[in-house]
Amino acid sequence: MVIQQFIALKTLLRVEISRFLRVWPQSLMPPVITILLYFLVFGHFIGARLSISSNLSYMQFIVPGLVMMAVVMSAYNNAAFSFFVARFQRSIEEIIISPMNTHMLLLGFSLASIVRGILTGLIVTTVAFFFYPHLPSHRCLLIMATILAALLFSLLGFLNGMFAKKFDDVSIIPTFLLTPLIYLGGVFYSLNELSPIWKTVSYINPMTYLVALFRYGFIDVHEVNIRSGVMVLVTLNVLLYFCCYRLLKKGVGIKT
Repeated sequence: MVIQQFIALKTLLRVEISRFLRVWPQSLMPPVITILLYFLVFGHFIGARLSISSNLSYMQFIVPGLVMMAVVMSAYNNAAFSFFVARFQRSIEEIIISPMNTHMLLLGFSLASIVRGILTGLIVTTVAFFFYPHLPSHRCLLIMATILAALLFSLLGFLNGMFAKKFDDVSIIPTFLLTPLIYLGGVFYSLNELSPIWKTVSYINPMTYLVALFRYGFIDVHEVNIRSGVMVLVTLNVLLYFCCYRLLKKGVGIKT
């Protein structure tokens, strides 16, 4: 029985990964082009006149945040659109009536989104080397932060795809949720420059911890406690996973 579940998970994962790889110019390249423009405008043109400290340029500071931005956007969009399309085309019903359990179904969509997020992050990191040739300082932490980020936002995207009733719902929610989280998460500015009130508000934003962990893993600069950041992100992932699991188990967005 366990072997059958893993075979089902492997099949779903292969289908989902092959789906976005078949259209890689549309699935992987747009985030890369967007981040490339950020590198040019904020990092090269404007950032050349700014600095965070005497030994850290603005380009060095924003590179980790921009890579993290690409990861979370790709993971979120993949999970949201993939699950919504499966509902819209009613192909999800074939999976529901199969012996595949709910955990494997949720893991299949989430892992595929993580893979897409990581691939996008690797491409953006490669582009970043042309602007800032630097090897990561803490590679293990970097990998862990990337996986936590991709998983967290893939689960958020899964929720979006679960509750969306039309395609507009899938694209509108990121505008009002994902964009504020990213831009207020310390990607383009240092938390140390904020007033105490806004600094406290920033700690409510999970993107703040993701960017801080990734920045520390990349350039050895951190603005939050690393251990606390990891604990917050692991807790959020666990809570969100079981939330998605319970809703999926109840058939929310599927049983109409």
